[in-house]
Amino acid sequence: MLAARTSSRTVQRIARNFATVVDSAGIKVAAVDNNQPTASVTFLVKAGSRFEPKPGVAHGLKNFAFKSSAKRTALGTVRESEIYGGVLSASLSREHLALTAEFLRGDEQYFVDVLTSFITSARFTPHEYNEYVSPVVESEIEESKLNPGFQAIEAAHAVAFHNGLGSSLLAAPHNSITHEDIRSFAQSTFTRDNVAVLGTGIDQATLTSLVEQSLNKMSTTSQLSSSTSSYFGGETRLQAHGGIQTVFVGFGSAGVPTPEIVALSAYLSPTPSVKWSQGSSPIAAALPEGTAVEVIYMPYTDASLFGFLVQGPTGSAVKEAGKVAVQALKTASNGLKGDDLKKALAKAKFAAASAVDSREGLVSVLGSKVLFGRESSLDSTLTSLDKVSESAFAKAASTLVKVKPVFVAVGDVATLPYVDELGL
Repeated sequence: MLAARTSSRTVQRIARNFATVVDSAGIKVAAVDNNQPTASVTFLVKAGSRFEPKPGVAHGLKNFAFKSSAKRTALGTVRESEIYGGVLSASLSREHLALTAEFLRGDEQYFVDVLTSFITSARFTPHEYNEYVSPVVESEIEESKLNPGFQAIEAAHAVAFHNGLGSSLLAAPHNSITHEDIRSFAQSTFTRDNVAVLGTGIDQATLTSLVEQSLNKMSTTSQLSSSTSSYFGGETRLQAHGGIQTVFVGFGSAGVPTPEIVALSAYLSPTPSVKWSQGSSPIAAALPEGTAVEVIYMPYTDASLFGFLVQGPTGSAVKEAGKVAVQALKTASNGLKGDDLKKALAKAKFAAASAVDSREGLVSVLGSKVLFGRESSLDSTLTSLDKVSESAFAKAASTLVKVKPVFVAVGDVATLPYVDELGL
């Protein structure tokens, strides 16, 4: 009983900290402090690939992070950050660019300055693009060719949404991007209404004050545009050699993501709760040996993509595993009763709560909500799951499987199945 009460208080404390998002000079700021010895600050910029005016510029902008600015050179940033013992990183999603600094408590003033100097005064020099940025962009493109799972999900977005969310996270091979293209994109997106700041291990008031001091002269005029997402569905096949045979089969929807699909993902996930056990997922027990199925759920601000990434050594093995996943989804779409629904909701709530224990989880779970001005507390997520009923679950799941599916095959396309061979 005591453990249960303690756990509840911890969740509530995190929820309260994130429930209040301060609007600091037009920039949304949120922080949570659990008294850990390290801290982090993440600047989220509405500069994901869905907003890019030219394919690949968001990828280029991500790799320009922490290069020369008006305050310091790229080498100066590296040396100073190492003196402080901090870590700088950048990541890109379809909706935002995340610039993160991790450091010892008390060093927040320096690292906020590093982040803001890139946001406000990056130089985007041609020699840095040619010598540092472009080679990394090309390297990441080549590396992606060795990851059939990544290729399948990228292709699935293009088939599902076409433009906007369908834009690739990576530039195309032998692209025509220039440093001026990246500079222009940065100027259009580095504005107050396109930036949100998330902090961990730092007091909300302290972070707000630093943001106000650093970004008080930042432009307020945004030139970004992105069409409202529409879902299309469809099928594509990509010939690849040397990798594991891969299929993605999924379903998308336009509109705000729903908690019912979160619960569906948790119910079908074959990842067991007890290590080395098979688990009780309807998928896990029937999978052919040597195959794997990963439940994929990607929620965005105005759409979502749900599906299965199926991988195996041969096309026939992938076909059998895909049939298992599709049949499990069809059965679940008829509705869950009693303990099955309770189990799904409990798994979904634990996944949401445990995700915010890490800095990466905070950004992925709460980042876009803060950036796009939505309720950003963990408590709101848990409450929405508590409200999922048997009828609402059945309606949402059955509606999902009635849409035209997305199907992507990567590998030996002569042996990999077609979507109708999986029972759809």
